Amino acid sequence: MGHELPHPIDLAAVRRAAGRIAPHVHRTPVLTSHLVNQQAGCQLFFKCENLQRSGAFKARGAHNAVFSLPEKRRKRGVATHSSGNHGAALALAASGAGISAYVVMPDNAPTCKIEAVRAYGGEVRFCEPTLAAREAELDALCHQTGATFVPPFDDPAVIAGQGSCVLELVEQLAEPVDSLLMPVGGGGLLAGSAVAAAALWPDCAVIGAEPAGADDAARSFASGVRQSQLSPRTIADGLRTSLGALNFALIQKHVTAILTVDDADTIAAMRLIWTRMKLLVEPSAAVPLAVVLTRRDLFAGQRVAIVLSGGNADIDALPW
Repeated sequence: MGHELPHPIDLAAVRRAAGRIAPHVHRTPVLTSHLVNQQAGCQLFFKCENLQRSGAFKARGAHNAVFSLPEKRRKRGVATHSSGNHGAALALAASGAGISAYVVMPDNAPTCKIEAVRAYGGEVRFCEPTLAAREAELDALCHQTGATFVPPFDDPAVIAGQGSCVLELVEQLAEPVDSLLMPVGGGGLLAGSAVAAAALWPDCAVIGAEPAGADDAARSFASGVRQSQLSPRTIADGLRTSLGALNFALIQKHVTAILTVDDADTIAAMRLIWTRMKLLVEPSAAVPLAVVLTRRDLFAGQRVAIVLSGGNADIDALPW
């Protein structure tokens, strides 16, 4: 249902995306912490997408999707289903393009994420918290409004846009890293980043980090067959979704490993980032650091980059 691009998802597509979205998104900083490095036993570089517009890396893919649509289609508006970050990012991109954005959200979505979609000018439609209900409501909405569906992750323009954060990271670091980690939910960030990293840092291990209670990507990667996410149980609300098909194909091709971690370790990592680095991150963003801290032997002495995916934590319901 997403819009096809005339080109494959390769480094050139990621570079085009980066150029297209440059006027609309932040070039986020890369930060380090001596204390966190000591605790992890390796040298860590944090790409701070929690400081991105709309508070997450999702702004990249959403802007690329909106601004790569033909003008005639773009004018009819865009629509999506999202538990939060993608919906807010799409609403922001649509407001920048002067068009409407319609976002179908589960009625149990975090209040802060519902408010964010509305703050950026998006129109929220609620549904039952199942994929079937989301898709039925979205179909009806697109039919009614003529809006184009912009998928949260399973879409060429979205994937290419997310990969732009690694283009920046490569420019910001003087030397390549040994390992690059980021969370994986639907797989847009991991797929796009892996495409860019494979071309620019060919010797770097690209690793997806996933909650043990929502481990469909790890199961898919291990079996070679895309597995569905049946009943995810994790504090990381951004990672409860199932891995996309297009994303899985790119991940199979370019990703080294997908590692899982328990929520207790994710909460500890999130707390460490808040207290030591003074950065507000949401649980999903802390999963990669939790992986590094619980598998210290794997990363000992390495240069490791982590994408802090977002900062949209529900501060009225913190996990501690």
